[in-house]
Amino acid sequence: MQAFTILLESPIVTVMTDSPLLASTDTATADQWWRTSVIYQIYPRSFADANGDGMGDLPGITSRLGSLADLGVDAVWLSPFFTSPQRDAGYDVADYCDVDPLFGSLADFDTMTAKAHELGLRVIIDLVPNHCSDQHPWFRQALAAAPGSPERDRFIFRDSPELPNNWESVFGGSMWTRTTNPDGSDGQWYLHIFDSSQPDFNWDNAEVRAMFRDVLRFWLDRGVDGFRVDVAHGLVKAEGLPDFIPDPAAASMGGTEELAPWWGQDGVHEIYRDWRQVLDGYPGQRVLCAEAWVSPLSLMAHWVRADEMHQAFNFPYLSSSWDATAIREVINESLSAFGEVGAPSTWVLSNHDVVRHATRLALSADNPQGDGIGPRTPDLPDPAVGLRRARAASTLMLALPGGAYLYQGEELGLPEAVELPDEARQDPTWFRTAGERYGRDGCRVPIPWQANAPAFGFNESGRSWLPQPQQWAGYARDVQQAQAGSTLNLYRDLLALRRTHGLGAGSVQWIETGHRDLLALRNREVVVVANFASEPVDLPAELHGLPVLVASDAATTTTVLPGEAAAWLDAGN
Repeated sequence: MQAFTILLESPIVTVMTDSPLLASTDTATADQWWRTSVIYQIYPRSFADANGDGMGDLPGITSRLGSLADLGVDAVWLSPFFTSPQRDAGYDVADYCDVDPLFGSLADFDTMTAKAHELGLRVIIDLVPNHCSDQHPWFRQALAAAPGSPERDRFIFRDSPELPNNWESVFGGSMWTRTTNPDGSDGQWYLHIFDSSQPDFNWDNAEVRAMFRDVLRFWLDRGVDGFRVDVAHGLVKAEGLPDFIPDPAAASMGGTEELAPWWGQDGVHEIYRDWRQVLDGYPGQRVLCAEAWVSPLSLMAHWVRADEMHQAFNFPYLSSSWDATAIREVINESLSAFGEVGAPSTWVLSNHDVVRHATRLALSADNPQGDGIGPRTPDLPDPAVGLRRARAASTLMLALPGGAYLYQGEELGLPEAVELPDEARQDPTWFRTAGERYGRDGCRVPIPWQANAPAFGFNESGRSWLPQPQQWAGYARDVQQAQAGSTLNLYRDLLALRRTHGLGAGSVQWIETGHRDLLALRNREVVVVANFASEPVDLPAELHGLPVLVASDAATTTTVLPGEAAAWLDAGN
């Protein structure tokens, strides 16, 4: 460890860093916006619905973009809106170069993009290259063609009297589905990491690679600023497709399953180097962000080497428990691992695949990615505890250097929608596991805009593709806008101060507190303190008197931090 001193007004604070690589992004050039950006994830189904059919759409997004500009984010990322039979909420793509009529049209997309750019917001869209829909023309052609044909070579087909191997789908059940020959006899098997309606592409096939280069150019030509790449660690499978016996210690997609023969194979990096060349041919720093559920972070950093992607989601940070030691360790590891390859770290607490962090952080048991929770989940958490922890966690996260991702509704403090009726659920996980795993519907419920409007302002008809909890009226944006100290106003203050103090381009310097549940760090002229205990703690004497810039709990003083709270202190005066 290295020790040095920082002058905070008159007191002297001893700062200990666990590594010389607690990286700064000071070297970022002005056009490398992605190094320090805050990007807001829009789940199009559930953001805003302009035509009242109960499904969110692109015109609805356009109508609400002003609220995101007012919030203070730098960019928006849209989950898939492409043509799709919607077996997996759009992650089963039938046409990569068109908009599903559920969401509007290409003209609506162009209008939305123009509006976002007018407001100073960049636009990132999802790309789903690991698999497509079984309704994609290529897969239909493959089913109609003979074994060994060029059409089948675009996917992963195998001859076998039994299952080709023991691989299990992320959504439950086998990773293989058998076709039927024209004469009714058993045909070949095809591979699908996810649902049987989502056949995996064969990325050894040159046609597949060429098609996706064309898809990138299609959307880049329409003005998109980048792509979030779904399942970026899954495109290449181990040669020979060997059986896999998982490590019992592995935890769903977020544990050590990068060792599985369908995750994290070296061949993916050649693909992304090729894509990077495509993006670098366009002006304005177009970016790639990897959804790569691999660990350790030193392995995830391979996705963001200088000639590959620009960002990768920091899932170890998202998956960390409510524990000061664990959080400090993952922050150190993140800054070190990404700094080793010259990339910024990213930070994220919620997305469309995990239990919302206003609920998850108060769970008493592990909740693997995609499992979800529901009415039969034991020991459901206290919502008040979950919200306190979520506000504190967000306060800490938004002070860290690098980029950050927000998931729609987290700025309202939305909890997971736990009490969804069984008959309303739509996630394939729920069906493929016969209700054993709830899946992701609870984090995908349409968000509330107005407390006293139909569907809480999601639309004017009152329809909603997933039922909205009645208690969400109290979380509505119009209610929170008028409330001092609301979660919405906390986020607005954090984002404004983050920009003012340049925290995204700063560095982490730990301040030793002498208390196992109290974290303190300095980033530029801001000292951040976070209390992971349920009881108030006294701040170190060296910090007493520093003005409070923003706090997750209004009871914060210049000497005492309430339980499960975080605050930013002004060390610049």
